[in-house]
Amino acid sequence: MSNSILVVDSQPGVRQLLKEYLSEQGYRVHTAASSPEAFDSIQSQPTDLILLDVGANGNDGYQFLSDLRRERQTPVILISDRAAESDAVRGLELGADDYLVKPFRLRELVARIGAVLRRIGTLSSQNKSLRASDLKLDRNTHRVVVQNVHVNLTPIEFSLLALLMSAPGRVFSRDQIIEFLTSDGFSGLDCTLSVHVRNLRMKIEADPADPKYIETIFGVGYRFRQKESE
Repeated sequence: MSNSILVVDSQPGVRQLLKEYLSEQGYRVHTAASSPEAFDSIQSQPTDLILLDVGANGNDGYQFLSDLRRERQTPVILISDRAAESDAVRGLELGADDYLVKPFRLRELVARIGAVLRRIGTLSSQNKSLRASDLKLDRNTHRVVVQNVHVNLTPIEFSLLALLMSAPGRVFSRDQIIEFLTSDGFSGLDCTLSVHVRNLRMKIEADPADPKYIETIFGVGYRFRQKESE
């Protein structure tokens, strides 16, 4: 069965354009004009990815994303006519998986959607659970537990942690991580990876300023710290 995409945009013309184009690409597409409509749609039908205009219905897109992340980890790609780096960082900090600035090419949008869905599909097809000290990651259930407490991660945070945990002690360069996370190559802002790492540390580290798990190798990238006792 094809993936289902929810397009959230206050402009009828944009909704119709994206619905027609994405349907031609083989996706099942439903639309919503506002946040309340979007939540109703999510409750009533399966949704594999959300395409969200952050200015939808009076600029409440960020609030919608914040509310969504309290109960669901559905992948979200934000669309905005604001190119400021601060806007992208805000969206990523709230749990977005990607940020696309208008105007954009529809082919680029499809590539971004495909990259996110492939990443999620790749992880879900792997069966191995990973563990380090009091941190556990289960690819089957898409759950992360720290000190017996379930931690809510966004899809991209989960993918990042799974990659690093799969090879403790190995240093992954920024380019290697970016390529893995996006499949088709990273086309976002340079700061994006750092934002995701920071968000992940805030959720799994007791002291994000002195990380126990995710170590920065300056000028190179990151690694999952390998304990001598493990």
